[in-house]
Amino acid sequence: MPPDRRGPRERILATACTLFYRQGIHATGVEQLAEVAGVSKRTLYKLFGSKDDLVAAYLTWMSEHAPTNEQYLRRTDLAPGERLLALFGRPSSAVAVRGCSIHNAAVEITDPRHPGSAVIHAHKEGFLRQLVDTAAQAGAGDPETLGHQLFVLFEGATALGTSIGELASYDYARPIAHALVSEALPASPEL
Repeated sequence: MPPDRRGPRERILATACTLFYRQGIHATGVEQLAEVAGVSKRTLYKLFGSKDDLVAAYLTWMSEHAPTNEQYLRRTDLAPGERLLALFGRPSSAVAVRGCSIHNAAVEITDPRHPGSAVIHAHKEGFLRQLVDTAAQAGAGDPETLGHQLFVLFEGATALGTSIGELASYDYARPIAHALVSEALPASPEL
């Protein structure tokens, strides 16, 4: 195996992304993070300040880069109505095993002063805004309502999929999403 040529900050963040997602934030200790990343705890604290700050950096990275169905809202090769419906396709099993990293962190982080709380809130608000904006682009009569409805439906499907460890929740959510989108949009080839 070739040596890892990434710097210590990148190795720590990559390790955090793997371990926090797989094991959970509270179950992953700083000692394990440092050992797996191949750095000392001193280096970890020098680069991130605290485990809480590392959690916030992890959540920021996941918010921007995690391969989730949310990425469909940014696809320019799909019409807006198609992007809304694409959210409800079955995600890859690798992603669905543990669900949304941001949602999982929200369950674990209960202190609103934790630096990760602001990242979680910003991500979920941003996702909701993307839904509303995409609904408006698709021509929804009430994009705000459609965006909120799809937000609740998507979050529910994702959380349930994580809770029961299967992807059937997306199969049940998809026809509901289709009905909501069809009802909200004028008849057009956008769907």
